[in-house]
Amino acid sequence: MRSAMTRRLRTHFGALAAVALTALPALPGATASAAAAPAAPPPVVSPAPQHLALNGEAPVVLTGKTVRVVVDADVDDPNRDLVRDTARDAGAARVEVITAGSTAGGSTGSRTAVTIRVGATATPDVAAALDDLGVAVPADLRAEGYAIGVGHIPRATIVLGGADGDGTFYAAKTLPQLVEPRGRTALVPGVEVVDYPSMPLRGTIEGFYGAPWSHADRLDQLRFYGDVKMNTYVYAPKDDPYHRDRWRDPYPADKLAELGELADEATANHVRFTFALSPGFQQEGVATKICFTSPADWDALIAKFQAVYDAGVRVFHVPFDDISLDSWSCAGDEAAYGDPNSQANQARAQADLLNRVQTEFLDTHEGTYPLRMTPTHYEGIADTVYRQTLRAELQQGIEVMWTGMATVPPNILIEDAERIAAIFGRKAFVWDNYPVNDFGTPGRLHLGAYQEREPGLSEHLSGIVLNPMNQAAASKVVLFTAADFLWNEHAYDHERSARNAAGYLAEGDAATVGALLTFFDLNHLAPTFGDAPWLPQAPALAREIDEFWAVWNTGDRQAAIDGFRPVADDVAAAPGLIRAGVPDPIFQADVAPWLLATDRWSAALTTSLDAAEASAAGDEETAAALFQRAEAQIQEAGLIPGDPRPRPQGTVRLADGVLDVFLDDLRAAAG
Repeated sequence: MRSAMTRRLRTHFGALAAVALTALPALPGATASAAAAPAAPPPVVSPAPQHLALNGEAPVVLTGKTVRVVVDADVDDPNRDLVRDTARDAGAARVEVITAGSTAGGSTGSRTAVTIRVGATATPDVAAALDDLGVAVPADLRAEGYAIGVGHIPRATIVLGGADGDGTFYAAKTLPQLVEPRGRTALVPGVEVVDYPSMPLRGTIEGFYGAPWSHADRLDQLRFYGDVKMNTYVYAPKDDPYHRDRWRDPYPADKLAELGELADEATANHVRFTFALSPGFQQEGVATKICFTSPADWDALIAKFQAVYDAGVRVFHVPFDDISLDSWSCAGDEAAYGDPNSQANQARAQADLLNRVQTEFLDTHEGTYPLRMTPTHYEGIADTVYRQTLRAELQQGIEVMWTGMATVPPNILIEDAERIAAIFGRKAFVWDNYPVNDFGTPGRLHLGAYQEREPGLSEHLSGIVLNPMNQAAASKVVLFTAADFLWNEHAYDHERSARNAAGYLAEGDAATVGALLTFFDLNHLAPTFGDAPWLPQAPALAREIDEFWAVWNTGDRQAAIDGFRPVADDVAAAPGLIRAGVPDPIFQADVAPWLLATDRWSAALTTSLDAAEASAAGDEETAAALFQRAEAQIQEAGLIPGDPRPRPQGTVRLADGVLDVFLDDLRAAAG
């Protein structure tokens, strides 16, 4: 049973260490010397820092202490709140937050006080404290970077320094992961951290077809991005009519208010909320492509941008994906640009519009970032006439998106990133179509950890955003692992990251972590538009099945069955453990049909093993009856309706091509 301390710290990352460490000896009490703490490995932090090491200092105990949080004047409220709440959750007797230089705070001279200093690495006393703790902070620490030092100089001190406001926030986000519960006491070990992201832009693009995310989904996602140090969210749902089909129409007041709330939530989590408007789509009766030469269309576009700017948005994106390059929507465009079937003419019209948005809107509005665009030729590395024209005409600084060597790429390699940079005339910004499931994959969740993206891409790309599933919370599995890769690509281990993703969702409960890993494996397949998936289905289960057949083929059928029983038991137990152990209600709703399918398939698996055992014992009548029951269970499992939100629809698929094949083969072999 967990202690009260462990339960307090069971909030996502803070719980990753909790399960492993509650078995360690507790400190003698809240007032015990920190030096009495037993030696332990460095804490687990995700995304993995560039540098984290024990520094030889005694741990800093927070439980029962007065904690004084001293912050630079420009540290924002989310940072202050994060640090204060971490100390409170760790059992501090009192937490006071004061601004550096202030005379407030009665515990300044108390020997029991712990000081947490929060500010810029360039602030003199922050820099001096880090130096005193032996933390070597590079003079050119990258944007969003941070440093942490923990120790006694001579009093208990934790220093959180950021290269900028984002870095300070990420230092504050790292602090809860450093807190280790020891029974009824929580402490922060003596560590030094110097960290920064590999990839400049890291996040998601809500760019799928089918039902867009709900407002609650998006708010939850933005908080999650803050947790995993993602800094970008692109609002571009294809089936939001005001994004594409009715791009000219203003958002209704309630929808505009929602966008403003999202922008505020993004800012609080140091995420750049990016608003995308898609004016290039043309379909009779549905949407009309922008007339590039129309003053009225220009005014409609800018009015839409101005409205969301006033709501708090500072990053803008104009996608021209999934459209044709063979028509104009007005005579003025043909007069200005010529033949509509010319790639060069179409690209020139797009570039003129984009350059004008950058120059006349973004450059005249305070706090904005460079414009982003999705080209019509967004995949592969062919140097088309369209791309040649865009390269020549589009302003430098405007970000250009690219999906890799295919719309759904099986991998992304450095050599291809280098080639597309030359073709675009700038580093590409990758729109990675994974784990999106709105295409040719009816009935599936994509829960395989982020893979097949080459370490070192950060030197050749400006960023990567993933296109998630219509199931927002279920997408967290892949997004968590992608955030790990994008932050520190060279230290990335997809299996370790998947375990940490499970730990995040399970808030550290070990049994639930195991169940989630089993569930991830049953939903591992990642298809492309080609014939072969780029991630295989159920690889761990497939290995167990191979071992089963290796033993079976020796003639010892009972040993094969006995050896496989624990696998079947894990599959059977997983749904119940996940339902009981994952507190996220959005995740629970997203995966409910697949948990039900796991129940059904596990019943068929257990029944089939029972049938094979009866056959191995020579009881063919019982075996036949059990195999017949298993067949009925398989049929029932295959009828569970999938989530209606993605396109196309379908029934739930689970471990397809692996578990279903195994059950067919087992029946044939036992007969």
